[in-house]
Amino acid sequence: MRRRWMGRALAIGSLFAMTAGSAYGQRGPLVADRPDFTEAAATVGRGVVQLEFGYTYEYDRPEGGRGGVWTHSLGEPLLRIGVLGERLELRLGLSPVSVGAGADGRSFTETGMEDLYLGTKLLLAEQEGLRPALAVLPQVTVPTGSDAFTSDRTLPGVNLTYGWDVTEDVSLAGSTQVNRALTVARGGEREYAEWAQSAVAGFAVGARAGVYAEWFAFFHAEPQGTRAEHYANGGFTWSFSDDLQWDIRVGVGLNESATGFFTGTGLVVRFP
Repeated sequence: MRRRWMGRALAIGSLFAMTAGSAYGQRGPLVADRPDFTEAAATVGRGVVQLEFGYTYEYDRPEGGRGGVWTHSLGEPLLRIGVLGERLELRLGLSPVSVGAGADGRSFTETGMEDLYLGTKLLLAEQEGLRPALAVLPQVTVPTGSDAFTSDRTLPGVNLTYGWDVTEDVSLAGSTQVNRALTVARGGEREYAEWAQSAVAGFAVGARAGVYAEWFAFFHAEPQGTRAEHYANGGFTWSFSDDLQWDIRVGVGLNESATGFFTGTGLVVRFP
């Protein structure tokens, strides 16, 4: 289920600093794009370099119950750099991945690099009343990955994110995105549009901790018809300081098309 963005590594958005209060990346709580799937509307701020990284394990059992497929997404680095004022950031992601499958006592594993992710985030508006904070993320993957994981072509996309600070301790957010994707169909490989939608609620727990609950889905407009994957996940964050945050998350697929189970953990480090 690795998509994005980069690694379909389940990536993800900020819990609390996603909206107007921190829309300009001012010093304070980290504006992180993990551990949830929904990207934050906020940028990191001019002159700030932020590194987000972690690990995700996914497991899926095919229909019929024989064998299974597992994925280890290792590192999941996302580098975010604030440039040209407070509204724009540059983004770069590259993830090693290991995929294994087994059945009837036999198994195999393939390890390599996924395609390079490049993007920008542009803050369009801060929250004002019922109008959410808004940001747009033009993004693209370029064919730099290992033979087993590369798409062998450039795949562009765009992501619109939006969020509301309901109270000091409660935030709501969502995202709507469409990306070019690749499928193997009769006659060879074909590109198609993959849509994604998400909704998340985040809750502060004291001064350093936070929790979230989220739904997200992928809609594959493939030549054979539209197929959907639905997921639910939740997680926890802990801020060791203003510039260091730890996270953990766990989630499940909600229908047969979705990956059955995933879990992960990671860190966010901000360099002023």
